[in-house]
Amino acid sequence: MKTIVIIVDGMRPDALANVEVAQKIIAESAYTMNARTVYPSVTLPCHMSLFHSVTPERHGTTTNVYMPQVRPVNGLCEVLKNAGKRSAMFYNWEDIRDVTRPNSLTHYSFYAGKRIGYKLAGEIITDEIIKYLNEFDTDFTFLYFGYTDNAGHDYGWMSDEYIHAMNCSWNNIDKVMTALGDEYTYIILADHGGHDRTHGTDMPEDMIIPVVIKGKDIIKGEITSDVSILDIAPTVVKLLGVYPDEDWEGKSLI
Repeated sequence: MKTIVIIVDGMRPDALANVEVAQKIIAESAYTMNARTVYPSVTLPCHMSLFHSVTPERHGTTTNVYMPQVRPVNGLCEVLKNAGKRSAMFYNWEDIRDVTRPNSLTHYSFYAGKRIGYKLAGEIITDEIIKYLNEFDTDFTFLYFGYTDNAGHDYGWMSDEYIHAMNCSWNNIDKVMTALGDEYTYIILADHGGHDRTHGTDMPEDMIIPVVIKGKDIIKGEITSDVSILDIAPTVVKLLGVYPDEDWEGKSLI
């Protein structure tokens, strides 16, 4: 089943009560509001762990500065490429480029949220992903929204501005799902949470994340087993009929 993974950067589960469209989508999905990310709960280390299904101790990136792996682990897009699958990425925070190796993608689209504003950049990549996937057959697509994290740092997690950014991001998600329909399975999650105007600690506010999985073959309801951000890559490859890398530590959620 073709799959789209959507990250809402810095999305806390308790904020979703303030997002009507998210509640509608969650009600039609398998979900947990109690998944865990990795420590340090920082954007690039968390994304490296999502794509490589290992902790930062293994992939070596512990800050928002990418560090080449000493003992390389194949990431999600490398595993899919080796299986003959096609992957694409759409994002508005430039450092995301480091989660894949050269030549593992068929397409990427980047608009700099820091330069044009994360709200506008999110709207542009929403239109871009819809246009691209309607034209090109793609097995795995990654979509990243940075507006929430930016609002959290500027105004504070759970502030009115943060909740507004959350609603904008989920409106974009709803637009993507409405346009592309049930040809895809959608996995929506956060890389980390946040507190005050920061994140990166092992506090529950930083470490606990939501995971929402929606698709025509997905049984809706609460996921009661333990869920980790390390489980996302194994779930994607299972949906696509591909074996996980032998070094991956996570498990499939389906």
